[in-house]
Amino acid sequence: MPRATPVPHRGLSLAVLIVNQLLAGVGVASGIAVAALLIGELTGAAVLGGLAQSSSVLGAAITAIPLARLAVRSGRHVALATGYALGMTGAVLIVIAATSGWVPLVFLGLAAFGAGTAAGLQARFAATEVAAPGFEARSMSLVLWATTLGSVAGPLLSETGDTVGQALGLPPLVGPFLFSGAAFALSTLLVATLLRLPKAGQLAADAVPAPDADAATGAAESAAEAVPAEPIGAGLSASTVAEASAPDPAKPIGAWGALRIAAKTPRALFAILAIVCSHTVMVGVMVMTPVHMMAHGLSLTLIGVVISIHILGMYGASPLVGWLADRIGPSRVIFIGVGVLLAATLTGILAPADDMLLVPLALGLLGLGWSCGLIGGSTLVTSAVDPSIRVPLQGATDAAMNLSAAIAAALSGFVLGVGGFAGVNVVAVLVLVPLVVAGVRAARSGGAGAEVSAGARAPAR
Repeated sequence: MPRATPVPHRGLSLAVLIVNQLLAGVGVASGIAVAALLIGELTGAAVLGGLAQSSSVLGAAITAIPLARLAVRSGRHVALATGYALGMTGAVLIVIAATSGWVPLVFLGLAAFGAGTAAGLQARFAATEVAAPGFEARSMSLVLWATTLGSVAGPLLSETGDTVGQALGLPPLVGPFLFSGAAFALSTLLVATLLRLPKAGQLAADAVPAPDADAATGAAESAAEAVPAEPIGAGLSASTVAEASAPDPAKPIGAWGALRIAAKTPRALFAILAIVCSHTVMVGVMVMTPVHMMAHGLSLTLIGVVISIHILGMYGASPLVGWLADRIGPSRVIFIGVGVLLAATLTGILAPADDMLLVPLALGLLGLGWSCGLIGGSTLVTSAVDPSIRVPLQGATDAAMNLSAAIAAALSGFVLGVGGFAGVNVVAVLVLVPLVVAGVRAARSGGAGAEVSAGARAPAR
């Protein structure tokens, strides 16, 4: 059984991650809030504004795997600091490009901005590495919850940033990126100087044997059940776990190699699809909601209210979702998320665009379902494979998640034009089908009673 590297100040490390996530949230949100408007202003083509978000999402996808590799080689804190430093560099590039009128450099800066997002996503896995056994999902959810504060504060600072920027002689809409750069600079400094983590991918629970494990297969099952509340796959035989998730120690495993290994384990595949499918559904529906509402004559104020409710659903309930994942098991939380996402999409199919009760309800449920899928899937993916491929798999999963989001954002406009908002939601339902199939397959392979017994072993707090 591997012995976890001691973390002398778990509370301090988690506090640093939370504060850092708040700063990074400000860094991303204050700039992205005006990025589309800035592109439209520079190019004279408002339609190109949508490429701003796509550039940032693709930047997050491209940098997710290199940051994971850096975490394995040099430590998680180095990878996080690098990601935030790239986000700061992106903000500087945007200021320079917008001032000089060189539009391609703005898109490059927005792509570098995406590295800050990728680092923020990697921070949720860092939270599990400083958590006490049985508290992995709760620690992750607290870090994600801090994103709420940053996401709300960032856009509120945009107008102030614009005023400051124009006072300094910058063009309109450029000033908010000064705040973004400053927030990312503080994030980089905070992580580089204060954050010290165990070896990337190593959980405290890796050193805690499952008390009810059979003597003949205890070591293999403990490796497969690093999180005490792990619900799916706990009943896998030792040979299955070894063949599916343990790499050859003589061969270094990259991100895509880790993804191929994980896909052979039903519960690991379920975890990956939970993250990717939940994110795809959320992005595909969310990005078209403002377009749908505006086409039906609703004001920007009402659209802003609906999006705020959606963000609250995404992050506001994350501590509760994390607590549930630790108490009843992440796979059950994923299934709850599937149910919530189905309720959201069915409401979106049936709700008139001007119904200010059903439309906010649909978007709020969409955010809550995403939270269940992301937290449940991220918790499960940390326990579903051998620790040696955990970090490469996390990088590959985040890259796949962001790529799917970019594709969903690009295609959802076409789907809206052909099938309306109901069509967008119908496609979202279809995206959930592979997740449900993988979940049923994982439950059958792991045994229905595994979750109850595993959940009962979780320490009561």
